[in-house]
Amino acid sequence: MITGLNHLNLSVSNIEKSFSFYTQKLNCKPLAKWKRGAYLLAGDLWLCLSLKSNTDSQISSDYTHYAFTVTPEKLKWYRQNIEQLNLNLWQENTSEGDSLYILDPDHHKLELHIGNWQTRLAATKQNPYEDMIFFD
Repeated sequence: MITGLNHLNLSVSNIEKSFSFYTQKLNCKPLAKWKRGAYLLAGDLWLCLSLKSNTDSQISSDYTHYAFTVTPEKLKWYRQNIEQLNLNLWQENTSEGDSLYILDPDHHKLELHIGNWQTRLAATKQNPYEDMIFFD
């Protein structure tokens, strides 16, 4: 049985640019950095940045993304500072839990999110998605 998410590894086109984005704009804690990678902490999540050989960084059209928990105060701060931080949005929030959907320098889709699976299930029990089934 899987017991949790161990780490998240993102392929990046420029270590310095991505390291700066995650440490300075998203306030991740740097653990280590080398020529082709970096280790960071996003809260308790181990985040790895790995230099990719293919420098094609097209935006994917699917919904695959990585969601990070933030406090309501921090989300408000990010919203107020979108332009100064030069954050690019990829979607508007339409679900439970306030969120901000941004792109990193390599166009990885990120979500800064308030809430958790418990608040999401509580909301969807009140207003279920089409053909939604709940399990104990």
